[in-house]
Amino acid sequence: MDFKKSKAPIETLTYDRNNIDAPTQNIYESISVIAKRAEQINSEIKKELIEKLEEFATYTDSLEEIFENKEQIEVSKFYEKLPKPHALAIQEWLEDKIYYRNTEDESPEE
Repeated sequence: MDFKKSKAPIETLTYDRNNIDAPTQNIYESISVIAKRAEQINSEIKKELIEKLEEFATYTDSLEEIFENKEQIEVSKFYEKLPKPHALAIQEWLEDKIYYRNTEDESPEE
């Protein structure tokens, strides 16, 4: 998913509890699914950020030489301005883009 094009809010919002728990009819289960998705999104963003920063990395043997790499700073600023992973996960949840299932509801195969 392209997180850069997401319509998730950058600021903190208050959501209607009924909208959050509508798919599962259980607020705790809904929050659990959203939290797991937020962890997935966070790891994806972190991996992508590290890959981009590695492109501009300069390795030196001396601790005295510290370079300000403007490209790295710009990339970091861009990722700081993205919506937070929990906001992205909530947006996906409200738009029914998260697939979930309750394994306890499934009957064992005979």
